[in-house]
Amino acid sequence: MHRPSPFEVSMSSLSCRKTTLRLALCLSMSVLAGTLAIPSSAGAQVTAFTRSVAEAAGGNDVISAYYRERGYRTLWTGPQDGERRAALFSAIDAAAAHGLPVQRYDAAALMARFRAARTESDRGRLEVAMTRALIAWAHDLHSGALKPSAVDPGIKRDVALLDPRSVLTAFEADPVRFLNGLAPRDPEYARLMRAKLMLEAQIARGGWGAQVPAAALKPGASGAAFLALRDRLAAMGYLGRSTTPIYDETVKAALRAFQLDHGLAPDGVAGESTFVALNVEPEERLRSVLVAMERERWLNIDRGERHIWVNLTEFTARVVEAGKVTFETRSVIGKNAADQRSPEFSDQMEYMVINPSWNVPRSITTKEYLPLLQRNPNAAGHLKLIDSRGRVVNRGSVNFNAYNARNFPFSMRQPPSDGNALGLVKFMFPNPWNIYLHDTPSKSLFDREVRAFSHGCIRLGQPFDFAHALLAKQSDDPEGLVQSHLKTGKESVIRLEKPVPVHLVYFTAWAGPTGRMNYRPDIYGRDALIFDALTEAGVVPGAVQG
Repeated sequence: MHRPSPFEVSMSSLSCRKTTLRLALCLSMSVLAGTLAIPSSAGAQVTAFTRSVAEAAGGNDVISAYYRERGYRTLWTGPQDGERRAALFSAIDAAAAHGLPVQRYDAAALMARFRAARTESDRGRLEVAMTRALIAWAHDLHSGALKPSAVDPGIKRDVALLDPRSVLTAFEADPVRFLNGLAPRDPEYARLMRAKLMLEAQIARGGWGAQVPAAALKPGASGAAFLALRDRLAAMGYLGRSTTPIYDETVKAALRAFQLDHGLAPDGVAGESTFVALNVEPEERLRSVLVAMERERWLNIDRGERHIWVNLTEFTARVVEAGKVTFETRSVIGKNAADQRSPEFSDQMEYMVINPSWNVPRSITTKEYLPLLQRNPNAAGHLKLIDSRGRVVNRGSVNFNAYNARNFPFSMRQPPSDGNALGLVKFMFPNPWNIYLHDTPSKSLFDREVRAFSHGCIRLGQPFDFAHALLAKQSDDPEGLVQSHLKTGKESVIRLEKPVPVHLVYFTAWAGPTGRMNYRPDIYGRDALIFDALTEAGVVPGAVQG
């Protein structure tokens, strides 16, 4: 007569509660009965399991130490482990919903291994496979499936990583609570997940219909192109059911809303840039949302009750307090050139400089100004030549043609002035890339729709209002404080009593508090690289994975 082994008994305790996992979590005795060979003694049984765990965990010091220190007590395959098994299977079954690579955790394969297990060695290998799946799942859902800097060197973000040993300890203590706390805490992540599901449903229904075959349409228009515009706006949710044959005020209002959500001038007129955005298919928008979800996982940190949010693709800088925008200004970002794109990272803003000098970055000095000086030593007369001791050098005493970009021994500096490249104020969060926010004398650039003109730093359209907003927490008269420094005409510093977190981000898709999706062009091509990397990792957009 067959007697169930401890492993068979443990399998009968798997939770049978209902989940979305199509392969039932309940591996019953009827599945496993008679399938597991029984070792000749309990000692042999323990030895085989222990040896199998040790071998399977080889090369992973964390897992090896974890099982060794707990005397090889099971986490998954013992009679008391049913709740933990069910919790992990239920969690990783949601991998596709999170836009994560299903095969990396592979619930179906793990379930198959439970059904196929025959020996204590099988059980030991399965024990470690489940532990590896937990660690991978915790890392990916909390911190992202990709390493940012490996995708694009312009993404300098330091991702908050979980300690694998802490993962195992916290999971063992309270599996459900631990797993429920992994996903990004910011409400935007849940909004993006909702947008993902809605886009997938729309794609399944056939998308947003025919593209609009026109280069421009104005209010009052009619005909086939207008009908395509009307129907596409309706399919996108900007217009209720309508049979109007004419481009009327209702359609114009719907188009204005669309334009606002896509960073276009909200004039209600369908011009070339509006049609480019209108004719983007939902599959492409879904890719943007998947990338935004990965970016949210990279940003799974405390962003600060009060922080500065600079979304490069949106050309804006905001002060956010308790989740609400309290100040907003237009910005200019780095040019789309290899060495001038604005990087992505988070830091702490510590102080602002009034009447700043511009210490010209060496790359600009050698690449842009040295060739000018070699042709004309008096070129760029607004800049002073500085030696290694900080002394101003007479240009007439220098043979600029004797130097190149590698051995040029001087730096360049522009003194404080209304025409200074940094304007009259800059905002400092010291970082290795010498990136900061600042004023600019080039005010006309803020009227452009696409504002990528700098060498990498962020220029602000309303820098003094921005300064006043930051100083309002520490001064009863922030405007007077700034003016008192400005009037001196000399470079001076105002320190923030409490540093303010600043986040330079790159989101081409976001929902915001209203839940309505916003989209922007991938100006630097970074999202395309991230999506390709997600695809290579195993993410399948709009499909049931696994």
